[in-house]
Amino acid sequence: MFRRVLMITGLISGMMSMHAQESFLPVPPSNGFWARAVVEGKDTVPVFYLDEVEVASNFIWASKKQYERWTSIKYNVKVVYPYAIIASVKLKEYDRILSAISDEKLKKKYLNLCEKELRAQFEDQLKDLTISQGRILMKLIHRETQKTTYEIVKELRGSFQASMWQAIARIFGHNMKAEYNPAEEDMMIEKAVALVERGYF
Repeated sequence: MFRRVLMITGLISGMMSMHAQESFLPVPPSNGFWARAVVEGKDTVPVFYLDEVEVASNFIWASKKQYERWTSIKYNVKVVYPYAIIASVKLKEYDRILSAISDEKLKKKYLNLCEKELRAQFEDQLKDLTISQGRILMKLIHRETQKTTYEIVKELRGSFQASMWQAIARIFGHNMKAEYNPAEEDMMIEKAVALVERGYF
């Protein structure tokens, strides 16, 4: 009997507690808005999540020649940046599949198929790139993959092929071993990429 009384008393007090909580639910403010808050020590501090805001400054052009260089880089980045993104995606896909193939002959067959696919899809477009665009593309490939084009060719086709293509690239003023350096020589490229990514250009 005593246990039953305790159970009933517990149920009643629980229901009263729930009713009390419901009665004291905060009423939406007539002015202002709801905000999250955190308790720090004895203070309750409101927390607001703001949209991302980019703070950037324009280049100060030392000369007309420098401004023309920026205009050219900006245009060339817009042309070749999509190819760098595709190269990054494709390379990750190839690495994933190649890591699952243990037979060297099958790897070579797969790589030959990949090369045919890439040639069919991009060869005509890439042939139309200017020397400047090709140079920027190699820099951006390094930016996206953390590998130079020389390293990529060496991994996929071997040292001989990489050396041969590097020699040809040097004839046309390219360097397949070129690395991306956004803090210094490639600062304009990085700024152009940021504009393209945000749809400003």
